[in-house]
Amino acid sequence: MLPAARAEDTILTQSAHLADQPTPLEARASGPLGGKVRVPGDKSISHRALILGALSVGETRISGLLEGDDVLNTAKAMRALGANVERTGDFAWKVCGVGVAGFAAPQVPLDFGNSGTGCRLVMGAVAGCPIAATFDGDASLRSRPMRRVLDPLELMGARVATAGEGGRLPLTLEGARDPLPILYRTPVASAQIKSAVLLAGLAAPGVTTVIETEASRDHTELMLKHFGAQIVSTPEGSHGRRIALTGQPELHGAAVVVPADPSSAAFPIVAALIVEGSDLVLSDVMTNPLRTGLFTTLREMGASIEESEIRGDAGEPMAQLRVRASKLRGVEVPPERAPSMIDEYLVLAVAASFAEGTTIMRGLQELRVKESDRLEATAAMLRVNGVKVEIVGDDLIVEGKGHVVGGGLVATHMDHRIAMSALVMGLATDKPVKVDDTAFIATSFPDFISMMRSLGAEFS
Repeated sequence: MLPAARAEDTILTQSAHLADQPTPLEARASGPLGGKVRVPGDKSISHRALILGALSVGETRISGLLEGDDVLNTAKAMRALGANVERTGDFAWKVCGVGVAGFAAPQVPLDFGNSGTGCRLVMGAVAGCPIAATFDGDASLRSRPMRRVLDPLELMGARVATAGEGGRLPLTLEGARDPLPILYRTPVASAQIKSAVLLAGLAAPGVTTVIETEASRDHTELMLKHFGAQIVSTPEGSHGRRIALTGQPELHGAAVVVPADPSSAAFPIVAALIVEGSDLVLSDVMTNPLRTGLFTTLREMGASIEESEIRGDAGEPMAQLRVRASKLRGVEVPPERAPSMIDEYLVLAVAASFAEGTTIMRGLQELRVKESDRLEATAAMLRVNGVKVEIVGDDLIVEGKGHVVGGGLVATHMDHRIAMSALVMGLATDKPVKVDDTAFIATSFPDFISMMRSLGAEFS
C-alpha cells in the first residue's frame, strides 16, 4: 500500500495517463434510473478547505473531500507552498498550516491542470506573501483569462513578473511584501475574483472590502468565518453584497465536512427527470441558496425535487433530494440567477431540450470564459442531436419538443461538463449520443460513469 500522504499522486498519474489518449463513450436510451447515492464532495468547498487549512495555525481535518484532479492539484500546491498535507483515508485529509502570509517560495511551478478555481484562489493567497510563485496548467487553463484576477491583486501590492500573452499562464506572481487593504468593486459577479481579493486581504492590515453588484457564491466568506476570521457581509443595492474582511487574523485549524456538490448532483438529477419512470435519492447535497439556481429553475419547469433531512456544517446547508421523472415545460431564466448556477447551464440546456416549449437562458456571458466557450459548445451539442437552438447576444434559446432525436457525436473540447451533459442527454434520446472524449470528467467527478451505471444508465 502506498503511503497515505502520496496516494493522491497515484490518482493524478493515472488520470494523466488516461488523458493521453481520447476516451470516447456512447450513451443510449435507458430504463428507469433508481437508487440512493452520494455524489462527490463539493469542489468549491474542497479547494477552500485545503487553502484555508494551509493558511491556518494548527490542524485541519477534512472529510468528504472531492478527490478529483482539480482538487488534488490544489493539495499538491499547498504542499509545495510549505503546508503539511496528508491523505489519511478515503476522502479524509489532514492539513497542518503555516499561518496567514506564511507560505514559502515553491521550488517548482504550481501546476493546476484544468482548474481555474484552484489557480485563481491560490494566486490570491500567494499575493499576500513575500514570495514568488509560478502558476501553470494544461492547454485549456493556459487559454483562460487571468487579468481580471491579477488587476486587484496588483492594486494590493503584488506584481506579475512574467506572463503569457494577455496575462495568461504560465505566469510568475511576486507577492506583496507589505500588502495593502483595498476597496474593490468586481467588474462581474465572480466568486473567484472576490475570493482572490479576500485571501490576499488576510495578510493586509486594516479592512479589505469587496463590493458585488450581483452576489456570487459566498463559500469563501462562510469558511473564513469558520476558521476564525472577522468578516461581515451586508446587502448592497438590490442584488449585491458588500464584504468587509479585517486583515491579519490568526486563523485556527478547524474540522470541515464537505457537502455533496450540487454541480455534480445536477447530472443525475436531470437524468432522472428526463428518463421515464426514474426515482432517485441523492444524499447530503449542498443547498446554499447561492448555488441552487438550477433546482429553482427545474422546479419552475415542473420538476419533482423534494428536500428532506436538512442539516448543515461550517455554515453550509445540505439536504437529501428525491428526484422523480417529470414532464418539463419551457421557462425564461433571468440573468440575475446566473451566478447561482453558472456551471449548470449546460445540463439545464439538456433538460430544456426535453421540455415542451421554449426555454430562454439570459445573461450567460460568463460561459464564454470557462474551460471552453461553453455557450457555443452547448449550442453545438444540442444542434448535432437535432435540437433547435439559437444564441442571441449572451442568451441561449432552446426550442423544446418533448423528445430529442439524438444520434450526434459531441465534441467536448477538453471540458468535463460538456462530456457529462452529452452523456445525460443520450440516456433519453431516440438514437445514441456519442462523446469524443470522457477523460476530463475526472477533473470534477471521477466516478461519474460507474455511479451512473449503478443507477441503470446505459453507457458503452
